[in-house]
Amino acid sequence: MTTLKARLKDDLTTAMKARDELRSSTLRLTLTAVAKEEVAGKTARELSDDEVLKVIAKEAKKRREAAEAFEQGGRAESAARELAEGEILDAYLPKQLSDDELAAIVASAVEEARAAGAEGPRAMGAVMKIVNPKVAGLADGGRVAAAVKKLLVG
Repeated sequence: MTTLKARLKDDLTTAMKARDELRSSTLRLTLTAVAKEEVAGKTARELSDDEVLKVIAKEAKKRREAAEAFEQGGRAESAARELAEGEILDAYLPKQLSDDELAAIVASAVEEARAAGAEGPRAMGAVMKIVNPKVAGLADGGRVAAAVKKLLVG
């Protein structure tokens, strides 16, 4: 089985051969981020696919945030490029949960937290602790927090 990192490298080679500048630069930057993560810490190591996914998710989030900033700054062209790069990266991430799927997971976590004695807005931390492992990589943290808040505060 090929690793996610190997797949990124293969896709980069394919993009370069096809002279796909956007895909090439996006994958090159992502592989650089992966390499940087591999040498962070005391010893260099090979990242697992899960760790590579986290790096890709972080890179995709950076693109979304940059696109938002460019949009607010009236730089639509730069925003469009950031969004396009984000879409390329999204293809490597697991399919995101729909709002309904996320709401169902959050609702069951709220019930679980209530059963453990956590109530109202103060239960946010307890609910997030239950939800996060279930949705890791499948929903953006901001979306999760908003869904939890909506159910707890009403």
